[in-house]
Amino acid sequence: MRGAILLAAKHRPCSIKRVVGSEARGDPVKLKIATWNINSVRHRRDLVKKFLIDHQPDVLCLQETKCRDSEFPESEIRKLGYEHIAINGQKGYHGVAIISRLPFENIEKREFCLKGDARHLAVTLPVSGRKIRVHNFYIPAGGDEPDPQANDKFAHKLGFLDEMHRWTMETSFVDADTILLGDFNVAPYENDVWSHKALLKVVSHTPIETEKLTAILKAGDWIDVLRRFTPMEQKLYTWWSYRARDWANADKGRRLDHIWASRSLEPALSAIDILRDARGWEGPSDHVPVSAVLQL
Repeated sequence: MRGAILLAAKHRPCSIKRVVGSEARGDPVKLKIATWNINSVRHRRDLVKKFLIDHQPDVLCLQETKCRDSEFPESEIRKLGYEHIAINGQKGYHGVAIISRLPFENIEKREFCLKGDARHLAVTLPVSGRKIRVHNFYIPAGGDEPDPQANDKFAHKLGFLDEMHRWTMETSFVDADTILLGDFNVAPYENDVWSHKALLKVVSHTPIETEKLTAILKAGDWIDVLRRFTPMEQKLYTWWSYRARDWANADKGRRLDHIWASRSLEPALSAIDILRDARGWEGPSDHVPVSAVLQL
């Protein structure tokens, strides 16, 4: 890391906030972008508002909103200064949204594998003379049985990853300032789960899933932003199951939420934050907000 100073976090593993110094380049524009699987935006609208007020991201990408476009709490969010909202909703299932203080352009919704499956949304952010394309993904969870012949949900997940791989190799991705983020529902590395050995046959960490996701990462020369600031030997989680009553002490987490950046944005990357505390909020999602800061 050129001339960078990494400040060690004083939190438990996964309560991570890392800041990197950058060379003075006039007056750089700070862009804070966050991703969060909210597991029903209507049920957790107060948590969304709390996060926006307390942590002030410029852009928040949500997954699993579980509501139609007309049911999304737009007016409440706009009152907080987030006037730009793009939604790709679906009644009771899935759904993604992008909430922004900054104007955006070129809203795009792509269907993967299943018609009407609301799992993708993209916008372009004009920032500091650049056009940054943000793609918000909600990759299928894949059910419980890691066998595509016996489990249609797992077959759907693998098909989604294959289509995502082909699409992200197109020129529109490769030649642009691009951020891919969201709930990818795959914990690709050994220290992205509480026990690599115990989870090898559990959906989200099976070899076929991790190989497909890392193949996308490598083929596009994407930067895994969370691992860019976190050593591979350190545990890194963004999700803790509802099944664990004492989730904090058990600490059996997985890193299912990701932020990737194109190589062109590498010099601008300056910080990450995984808000572990949000898992302990009243009525929480099982995922926590994940943020990256760019100095552009």
